[in-house]
Order: sequence, then C-alpha cells, then structure tokens
Amino acid sequence: MHVSGGRAVNWYIGFMRRVLWMAILCVPAVAGEYAVLTSEARLKIDRHERAGDRIRLFTSKDGYIELPAASVAGFEAEEYVPPPPVTVPARVPETAVVKPQLTARELVDRAAVNNGLPPEFVHLVVRSESGYRQDAVSRKGAIGLMQLMPETAATLHADPHDAEQNVEAGTRYLRDLLVQYKDYPDQVRRALAAYNAGPGAVQKYNGVPPYAETQNYVQRIVEAYRKTLRQPGAQR
Repeated sequence: MHVSGGRAVNWYIGFMRRVLWMAILCVPAVAGEYAVLTSEARLKIDRHERAGDRIRLFTSKDGYIELPAASVAGFEAEEYVPPPPVTVPARVPETAVVKPQLTARELVDRAAVNNGLPPEFVHLVVRSESGYRQDAVSRKGAIGLMQLMPETAATLHADPHDAEQNVEAGTRYLRDLLVQYKDYPDQVRRALAAYNAGPGAVQKYNGVPPYAETQNYVQRIVEAYRKTLRQPGAQR
C-alpha cells in the first residue's frame, strides 16, 4: 500500500496514540485511580485489568464491572492527599486551688457566726484560753487556739492541731454547753466553767466549782462581755 508523505505522518501519529492507549489499558494499576470513559464520566476504582476487548474495573466494595475497552478513554492516577496531622491539644496545667489563709481572728468570727454565738463572746474565750496562739499547749495537754483536750477534740471529730478545725470545734462545744445549761439562771457562768474545768466539775458542785483558776476565768470573761454590751452600738 502506497501512502503519501503527509498522510503517512498522520497515520503514524494516530497509530502511536492507539498503541500508547493500549499499553496504558494493559498495565494493572496501583490501588486508587479513576477510569475516564468516552462519555467523559469518571469512575473511582481500585485497579483495572484488560481481558481481550473488554476491561474489568475493580472496586473493593462491588467486586468488578466489565466494560468494552472502546468505552474507556483512559485512566488517571488518584492523587494522594495525606490526612491532616492530628493536633494534640496542649495540656493546660492544672492550677492548684489556693485556699485563702484566714487569720485567727477571722477564724473566730466565722466560727461564731456558723454556730450562732456573738463573735465578741467567742473572742473573749479565745483570748483567755490561748491569746490567739495556735501553738499554745497547756500543762494538762490542752491544744491550740481554744485549748481543746485531745479527747474532747476526738469527740468533736476535729484535729486540734489544725487552727480552723480547732476554732470551729471549740466554738461548737461552747454552744453545746450553753444549750445544756439554758434552763439555769447562771447559764453563761456554768457554760464557761464547764468549758474550763469540765462538765463533771459543774455537776459535782451544781454550779461554778470552787477552783480559783476557774472562778477567775469565768468572772474575767463575764465582766469583759458586759463591757462590750455597754459600748455604743453593741448588740444586746
């Protein structure tokens, strides 16, 4: 067959295109590609195989579909898009909750309010017991601001070495004594005497026991509290 020069060139170019397409169609593809059909549709597939004049398009989900080779224009490799890096949120350091440190006087004020007692009265007891010193320990073993005996603190479920627990427990104990002697005309004196010398001594003597230390203690606090009541603006 005789082919002119220009027609030969065009024929050769067309022939090489067909050869290249057939070579592409016959090469198994790596996972992840698109089959481009002559209708310009694009099918996402895992791979493809040539089987004579037909092409099988494989997908992991549906197995494969078989199409005439003439209906497939070519294949495009799927561009790999790496997943975005996983960002681990920075851990926010936990900040310790700092408990405000109250002074001894602030602890007394709060404990008095909590237990329904006049703060001035509780302050007088603390001043007489320890002079507001949490490190005070008596010869008999009383501890802290309100000079709690260890057995009394244990009964009140308090740590006498902890200032806050010491004041709260001591104030609650003082309130309980005032309630215990509420039917007596000398209620306050009995309660103070019981706090200083113990309820057993008050019961034994039916009132303030004849101990110089206890009698001075009771009189000192009662007189000081009377003075606070006489001050202008004092609550009665």
